[in-house]
This record gives sequence, C-alpha cells and structure tokens, in this order.
Amino acid sequence: MGSPTRSLKLDGPPPAPLPQAGGEQANPMSLAKNAGTVGGLTALSRVFGFLRDMLMARLLGAGLAADAFQLAFVLPNTFRRLFAEGAFSVAFVPMYARTLTAEGEAAATRFAAQVLAIFVWVLAAFSVLAMLAMPLIVGLLAHDFGHVPGKFALTVTMARVTFPYLGLISVVAMLSGLLNARGRFAPGALMPLILNLVLLTAIGAGALLQRAGADDREIGLALAFAVSLAGVVQLGFMIWSVRRAGVVLRLTLPRVTPEVRGLALKILPATAGAGIYQASQFVDTVFATGLPQGSLTLLKYADRLEQLPIGVIGMALGTAILPMLSGHIHAGEEAAGRKLQADAIELATLLTLPAAAALAICAPAFVSALFVGGRFTAGDGVLMSRIVIALVSGLPAYVLVKVLQPAFFSRGDTGTPMWIAGAALLANIALNLFVVPRFGIVGLAAATVVTAVLNVAGLIVVLGIRGWFTIDAPLLLRLTRQLAATGAMALVLFAVLPLLQPLCAGGVISRLGGLGGLVGAGLAAFLAAALLTGALDKRRLTQLRRRGLPAGAGQD
Repeated sequence: MGSPTRSLKLDGPPPAPLPQAGGEQANPMSLAKNAGTVGGLTALSRVFGFLRDMLMARLLGAGLAADAFQLAFVLPNTFRRLFAEGAFSVAFVPMYARTLTAEGEAAATRFAAQVLAIFVWVLAAFSVLAMLAMPLIVGLLAHDFGHVPGKFALTVTMARVTFPYLGLISVVAMLSGLLNARGRFAPGALMPLILNLVLLTAIGAGALLQRAGADDREIGLALAFAVSLAGVVQLGFMIWSVRRAGVVLRLTLPRVTPEVRGLALKILPATAGAGIYQASQFVDTVFATGLPQGSLTLLKYADRLEQLPIGVIGMALGTAILPMLSGHIHAGEEAAGRKLQADAIELATLLTLPAAAALAICAPAFVSALFVGGRFTAGDGVLMSRIVIALVSGLPAYVLVKVLQPAFFSRGDTGTPMWIAGAALLANIALNLFVVPRFGIVGLAAATVVTAVLNVAGLIVVLGIRGWFTIDAPLLLRLTRQLAATGAMALVLFAVLPLLQPLCAGGVISRLGGLGGLVGAGLAAFLAAALLTGALDKRRLTQLRRRGLPAGAGQD
C-alpha cells in the first residue's frame, strides 16, 4: 500500500465478531431479520419521502420550477444508482466479504483503503466534468425545456447545484457496503431518511420564502442547494458509523493494485449492466420532457407511490441476500443458496402482489388524499392516478429483478444481467416510440412495466439453464395461493372504494379516515384470505424469523 499523504482515521472499539460462511460454527443470519432491518428503516424513510413530495407538490405544483427541480434531482441520483449503489456495490461487497472471511481484518481494511484512494479521485473528476458539461447533458435529456422561456437555464443551474451530491453519496455508498458485508445494515438504510429530513426542512424554509414574496424559481433553487447539503450530512453520519464499527481506513495515494484491478474488471461489466437500466430511466425522462409541461413532475410523484414497496421490499431483500448468498456460494453450499433464493422470491411476492393490486385499485383515492391541494390541482391528480395504475402493475417485476440479480452477482457474474437488461432496454425504446405518441405519459409508464417483466423472464430463464435456480412445484404452489389471496382482497377493495373515496377529497381528518379505511379493509381482507388459502403459513414465517431460513438452508 502506498504511503499515506494524510490519514482519515476512523477509530473506535474493536470490531464485532464477523459472520462466517457455512459450517456448524457459523453465526446464524436471518434473511427476514436483515431484510426487516433495511426494510423497516427504508419504510420510515419512504413515509418521510411521501411527506416531502406531498408538501413539494403543494409548494411548487406541477409547473416550470417543479419540472426543473425534478430533472436536477434525477441526474445525481441516477449516477449514484449507476456507480455507487449499482455497479460498485455488487462488485465491492462480495470481494470485501470474501477478503474479510478468507484473509482477515487487516487484508480487508487494506483493500477498502486502496479502493477508497482511487474512488474519491474518480468521483471528483467525473463530477467536475459533468458540471462543466451540464448544458449539453440537459440539452440531450430535455431539449424541449428550451421552448419555455427560462426553463432550460434554470434546470442547468439547479443541476450544477445538486451534482456535488453524487460524489458525497457515492463515498457514503462505499462505506455502507463495507458495513453491509460485516452484517451492519442499519446505517446505510438510514441514508434516505437523512436526505428526506434535510429536504423537508428546506421545504419548510421555502414556504416561508413564498410567503415573503419569493417566486417558484428561487424556491426551487433553494431546494437544489439542500440536496447537496444533505450529502454532507449523510457522509458525516456514515463516517461516524464506520468508526463505531471499529474500522480504521487511511486515505492513501492512488495506486492500482492487483485487488483494485480485479475490482475494476468486475465493475466495468456491472456498470454497463446498471448503465443499461439507468439509460432506460434516461429514455423515459427524454420522452417525458417532450410531453406537456408538468408531465415529468407527475411521473416522479406517481413513482413515489410505487417506490414505497419497492424500497421496503426490493432494496431490503436485495441488500440482505447478496452477502448471504455470496457466503453460501463461496462455501460450496449450492443447495442452501437455491433455498435462500426461493425464500427471497416468496417473501417478495407475498408483499408485492397485494401492494400492487391495492395501489392500482385505490390510486384515485390515494392521489386525491395525499397530493391534491395548494398548487397541485384536481386535474393533475386525475392524470397522476392513471400513471400510478400503469406503473404499479409492474411492482412484483421491479422487486423480483432486485431479488434475482444477486444470484449472478454472488457468483462473480456481472455480465449476464447486463445483456438481459440490454435486451429489455431495446424493447423499452421500441415500445416508447409506439405508445408515447398515442397514449402520452400513461403509455410511457406502461412500457416501463413491460420492460421489467421481460427482464425478470430473462433472468429466470438463464438461471434455470445454468442450474443455479428453478421455480419448483412447492414454490409455484405458494405463489398460486398468494394470487388467490390477492384476488380476494381486490374484490373487497372494489366493494368499499365507492364508499370511502369521497372522504379522500375532504379535509385532513376526512382524508385520513378514508385512507385508513381503505388500508385497513385491504390489509384485513388479504390477511384473512392468505390464512385461509395457505399463502400465509404461520409455521413457515416463524421458521424464517427464528432461523433465518427453512430447514436445509445454510447460514451465513
């Protein structure tokens, strides 16, 4: 390792015992427990995210400043998902975990420090170049913004202000991956909550500015500054969390070691694969910015409704399963790995199937209760509810992609998901060219669903061909029971919706009552139907909670 020019010492108490892969002496790690930790904190963050978007909708509506902020917010977050939480994490976490298990604490810390030394400079260079090229980037993504006076310039300014968030949150993601590999999932799961709290504070300040006479553009710019400020707060918290875990990292001169070179070789195809997914998001953005003003904002707000289950379920399971599955694979426990994969799929569909049905059926009521008000009109709500119905129909597929991809990543295969995602991207572009001119923003949302379904199908087919995982008869039976329970819940919601929907357009108490009635009726109906059909097996859930995996599955 190169001689340090300065040190970032993250001192603290001795590290906790590390989970070892396989063997009778292994410490049991529960998929349900780890996913629950991530999912619970993510759920809390999503609640604050709902509140953030609700208040922002009332503050800015769905106009010029709102569209400009949405695009400025999308850019650093898209690259964050591409580099930091996407390609980097799926390559770094298994390598760090393997080094930690096979070579010990010192080797793993040395590897992390070597990666950090290069990662920081790559991020800095990329951020500076992107900020300089921001007019070109915005022009490529939102050419039609130039047709509205002042909209293009405002978007460029906001994007430059928000882009430093990429570098900050990327370092946060690396440190979070380091902690995940050591079985500490809570600090990383808290990051979105911190972002939402900072933005909520900024929205409150924006409301005061609005009362003082500030226009929407000034308020939007203040929100853009708050995004980068949130990155500073998140990095500070993560450094403190790493110190508490007892990890000592020293920032050294950049040096391409064999370990770093090996990581880069894994990141490149993973970046291409994640880049294909993010390119799909950019394609959607390009089509949305070419539609009537406010379309991009409505799409992002609709996406917020479906992101709650995606974040809570998909991110939680995907984050928890990767290090556990890697441990099984490297220990030669293929049967345990397949069992873990089946459990993750069952948990994912058990939660996403009823969530998708409930959101689709109740979309008009939810949108009216949560978003309509202030500068967000009833007409905006009608269009947004149609977008929600289209988007949430693909909810199980969105989550299953996150659950299936670790089966490849844990085996060091980052290329196959790339090719599958590439084929799905081509399908997405073709579909958008056909449906957007005919059905507008709703057609764009529907094309996203079809793309996700194709991605899932491709992953399952390849896993089956390679013998890594197949959907067997017991799993298929459990999925069928889940569908039956979801259908029963849907019938109940269709029956009570006409009675409760009018409440969702009233005052605050009325809206809360309408939402509570719909959620309560749907939840009670699904639980009853799931117990009757066997979709919810209490003994099996107890087994998952206590032992992490059903009989026959190994432990991390």
